[in-house]
Amino acid sequence: MSGEASAQGTSPRAPRPATQKSSGTVSKKGDRGAKEKPVTVLPQVGEEEPKNPEEYQCTGSLETDFAELCKRSGYTDFPKVVTRPHPHSNFFLSSEKPTLDDQRLSGSCSLNSVESKYVYFRPTVQVELDSEDKSVKEIYIRGWKVEEQILGIFSKCLPPLSQLQAINLWKAGLTEKSLDIFIALLPLCSPTLRKVSLEGNPLPEQSYHKLLSLDSTVVYLSLRNNTIDDHGAQLLGRALSTLHCCNRTLISLNLGFNHIGDEGAGYIANGLRLNRSLLWLSLAHNRIQDKGALKLAEVLRPFELEHRELVERRRLLLAKGAQERSGSMDHEKNQLTGVISVALVDKTEKMQAVKTAKALGKKKEKSGEVVKKEEKLGSGQSPIQGTPKKEDPTKAGKGKVTIPEQKVTKGKGPKMGNKEKRSILLDSELVAEATDMLNPLLEPVEHRDGKVFMAGNKVLLYLNLVRNRITEVGLDGFLTTVQYQAQFLKSKSVSKGPVGLLRLCLAKNCFSLPCPAYTTIQELMLPRDPIGKAKAREEEATVLST
Repeated sequence: MSGEASAQGTSPRAPRPATQKSSGTVSKKGDRGAKEKPVTVLPQVGEEEPKNPEEYQCTGSLETDFAELCKRSGYTDFPKVVTRPHPHSNFFLSSEKPTLDDQRLSGSCSLNSVESKYVYFRPTVQVELDSEDKSVKEIYIRGWKVEEQILGIFSKCLPPLSQLQAINLWKAGLTEKSLDIFIALLPLCSPTLRKVSLEGNPLPEQSYHKLLSLDSTVVYLSLRNNTIDDHGAQLLGRALSTLHCCNRTLISLNLGFNHIGDEGAGYIANGLRLNRSLLWLSLAHNRIQDKGALKLAEVLRPFELEHRELVERRRLLLAKGAQERSGSMDHEKNQLTGVISVALVDKTEKMQAVKTAKALGKKKEKSGEVVKKEEKLGSGQSPIQGTPKKEDPTKAGKGKVTIPEQKVTKGKGPKMGNKEKRSILLDSELVAEATDMLNPLLEPVEHRDGKVFMAGNKVLLYLNLVRNRITEVGLDGFLTTVQYQAQFLKSKSVSKGPVGLLRLCLAKNCFSLPCPAYTTIQELMLPRDPIGKAKAREEEATVLST
């Protein structure tokens, strides 16, 4: 009995293995319900659902917008926006040895104090603020890789900054793709953004010339320390100018601390042949020798036009002549139309003046001598028959509806013709001026020995070739250029217009001092320096002494 009782007691409690279910499921019906109703997982306490960054509306505060967009993009640890630090005036390097108390204090520093010591090296977005309204003027990113997603965040939070003037990326790990994203970001920013610095960002394809496209708004560009070689210089030279187009916005280009040689310097010189906007160029700390230096010096004085340049010049002259002839024909046509319209208006005025005079005479006769008029007219005529004659001017006016319109257009017709004529002339002048500005090939030239010479680039004001490999041969080429520009400046009657180089830096090259050519160049350039003779002399002496 006890065994039966035990069997009966345990049988309902121990289910068979085939019917054993997991916790939370009782039967097949419950299992079907569990499949139909998915389990909803509630977020943990303190966690929020990720928000879409596209739905965020930027407020114009870079610190707030950048942090919020980073959070919405899934970043948990992201760079902070901080004010750019400046060294204090009382900061100096001390040569004193640390005291015993300082050593004990440094030995007892905690991990938190060590981390706070190196907080300066954490990735940050440094900003330069305006002194008055505290708006962001410049952005500095130094020493950390800017990913494509971060650039996408910048494309949303930078356009609201209305006073942004400069963006500096120093060793930001740019790639070809991120550079394209950065270039696409620039037109979205404020029109005040004019300065771009991409230093320490070498690219294998050296596609920095994309920053100098025809629709680019970059005015100051610095590409130092990017290992740009002759191939990169070739791309940049083509971006400066070609036979059919040229960059018109860039005025400052810094290519210092690169690997540009003679061939690259020749490409840059070719870009300067037809460029009339670049004022400041630095090729310091490169590998330029005499061959490249002579090409740069040649383009700054009268140089011979090549065959393709001569062909393009003739084409431009023909197009300009055809435009002037069409403008003169339109001018003559407008004048002829104006003379004909004036003659027609004068004729209609005379006809109406005669008719009005006759009508007034008839009115006087009717009012003063009605009886005599009736006797003279006889029985066949009556005053009633004279009424149609009285209505003739009105009928004539009704029949010639265009006469009042011509009379009204007397004061406006010829004037409109003159306005049209003036507009046509102004348009032709503007087109001619634009053509002259866009095409330096239309500048005055000089014919010598069957060759055509252009006056050279006199727009470039500053050229830095410090620490290259130029010898006395290259110095002689620059001496010829400086002498020509100095003579041109003396003989120039009008003070307006380009005058040539105002500063030429050639120190620390492969020539020994004293060098007669170098001394003569310094003497000729010193009076032309607008900054100040004394200051220029001190700076040059400092460069030579170091």
